[in-house]
Amino acid sequence: MKTIVAIVFALFSVSAVAQTSPACEAKAVSKDGKPLAGAAKNSSIKKCQADLKAACEGKALSESGKKLSGAAKNSF
Repeated sequence: MKTIVAIVFALFSVSAVAQTSPACEAKAVSKDGKPLAGAAKNSSIKKCQADLKAACEGKALSESGKKLSGAAKNSF
């Protein structure tokens, strides 16, 4: 049962990773609403992806509520 749950989470995480890049690119705009370019864009996307990763790590819990570790955490 735990294996099936891990596989389901892995599938959802793959789809979430595929969606984060366009979402982060859409957020890469300056204060006046113009799209960023070059190093500023790369920095903005990198920060956005780090924030998303941190949010996901907080949700990586087992069925019993304990934090996942190792391969289970990586697949989540």
